[in-house]
Amino acid sequence: MPLNTPQLQADILAVLDDMATRIADPEQARKDFALQLASAIADHIKTGTVTTTGTAATQTGTIQ
Repeated sequence: MPLNTPQLQADILAVLDDMATRIADPEQARKDFALQLASAIADHIKTGTVTTTGTAATQTGTIQ
């Protein structure tokens, strides 16, 4: 299954929209941005599927 890139784009836009409204505490906004972006990327990576060949002890092949 391919990665869900449209969802990642939507998540990044949501983070940017949230940051655009923050003016009171720029330092906290940067920390929140990093946390939210990292979370969006981690969620994106988890939408993929890893396929290998071989046995449980000797995995071979490429990650698709």
